[in-house]
Amino acid sequence: MLRRWCIPLAGLALVGGALAASAPAAASAPAAAASHPARPTIHLIRPAMHGTAPIAVRGRSANAVLSTNWSGYAASGRSTSVSATWTEPTGHCTSSSTFSVFWVGLDGFGSRSVEQTGSEVDCSGGHAKYFGWYEMFPALPVSYSNPVRPGDHLAGSVTFTGSGHYTLVLKDTTQGWSHTIQKTRNAAKNASAEVIAEAPADAFTGAVLPLTNFGTAHFSNAAVNGAAMGNANPTKIIMVNASGRAKDSVSALTGGTAFSVTWLHSTR
Repeated sequence: MLRRWCIPLAGLALVGGALAASAPAAASAPAAAASHPARPTIHLIRPAMHGTAPIAVRGRSANAVLSTNWSGYAASGRSTSVSATWTEPTGHCTSSSTFSVFWVGLDGFGSRSVEQTGSEVDCSGGHAKYFGWYEMFPALPVSYSNPVRPGDHLAGSVTFTGSGHYTLVLKDTTQGWSHTIQKTRNAAKNASAEVIAEAPADAFTGAVLPLTNFGTAHFSNAAVNGAAMGNANPTKIIMVNASGRAKDSVSALTGGTAFSVTWLHSTR
């Protein structure tokens, strides 16, 4: 059973002019196999574990941070809420096992925890598996049994309500279900806010898993602290493999609230 997880963007060291992140932490996911980290780095898959940890960064391009597992936008600085809507993309599966997740969250971009919720599409045996989840990394992720299908309209938000309390909301307005989770974490820093597409990582080895071909994922209504995400001067993040080859492309942030991520390659 393959497990995946995510990693925050904390614990980075400057190496030869590039940022290198420390190893990610584990998480759990739905019934498929794998795990996924929170920051552009890892995240679990269904058949076992699925979670997210801080982002792992390889370096920087002229206008973006390069990550081994995250793509999208992250706003640094005191953040008490983040929200966005997105359309669940279609997983184009082959015989290979691949994984991808789409989420909103606080922390992970420069801190060691991540409070997040989102959706996922993983491929196993030529079939796509879709589901929703939430995670308080480094705690294991929790997957929802409610149906998620390609083309569904999803809305997610994470809000810090004070005294270590967080409210995580995920809605599938197409299927007509929603979950509101109340969690407590006193050590979280609320140091960033993100809207992300991610390649999860193997929970046992920490290796980033192959990215599911999801075509293009469209995010909209991205907001941080109740205002357009663009007002927070967010950093663009582009996912690359170990050789620096881009695994997807990230569009500009239109109107400060909308962008898309387009799959290019699955390879690690």
